[in-house]
Amino acid sequence: MNTGTILRAGVVGHPVKHSRSPIIHGYWLEQFGINGRYDRYDVKPEDFSHFVKTLSEQGLQGVNVTIPHKEAAFLALDEATDRARRLKAANTLWFENGKLWGDNTDSIGFLANLDQGHPGWDINAKSALILGAGGAARAIIAGLQERNIEKITIVNRTRERAEELALMSGGQVAVAEWSKLSFQLESADLVVNTTSLGMSGQPDLDLSLDPLGKNALVTDIVYVPLETNLLKQARLRGNPVVDGLGMLLHQAVPGFEHWFGKRPVVTDELRYLVEDHITGIRA
Repeated sequence: MNTGTILRAGVVGHPVKHSRSPIIHGYWLEQFGINGRYDRYDVKPEDFSHFVKTLSEQGLQGVNVTIPHKEAAFLALDEATDRARRLKAANTLWFENGKLWGDNTDSIGFLANLDQGHPGWDINAKSALILGAGGAARAIIAGLQERNIEKITIVNRTRERAEELALMSGGQVAVAEWSKLSFQLESADLVVNTTSLGMSGQPDLDLSLDPLGKNALVTDIVYVPLETNLLKQARLRGNPVVDGLGMLLHQAVPGFEHWFGKRPVVTDELRYLVEDHITGIRA
């Protein structure tokens, strides 16, 4: 229902011009008939603190936060969810009772994407292999821990970063050498690429899946292209695969609910709309 007040939110990052989030939230705003806007805000790191402090003055209900500001966003909060405190990073900010709250919905999006793309994936999954040790890997490991995955192994070209992440994550998180990747694949029930390798404009992930069991699920957080070479290789050998687009769609749900007061649903229609933008069918 339209009202006289325009509810405003957006996504802040640097750079941010290629973000698909305005497509997602614009679709939901139209679906619910809400008089609202969702815009992109390109903010340099040195200007981010001021931007966050003036969110209310700018008339914003809150924002999504993307690279490179997630850690800085967490430090700017008045209150944080347990998940954001655990990860020390926030990607969704909103106002509640006069205070700036923050959450990290990346793990929510990751789990919901697997649940939708391969229902029941976690019933027999005991071992997960994580490729990469950046911020996305941190959130994904937290999600896997929520699902009680018994063994989580991080493989990263820089072992020190993997060890830091394992220590931060706590629990049964191991680190393996990149040179031992083939051996780790043999026992993996789930393989997750959290690196940018395979993304458009980046080198491919040079990895043979030959040692991997045929029932192991392979997923990639990269969604441009929708099918990376890793996912194509897995699909052709018969493994179940889940691409990264659903993670983007599902992580957006909590923010929309905080800002606009309605809880949206990730539908096939929305997915096809964003797919069209990614593939260039729509500008």
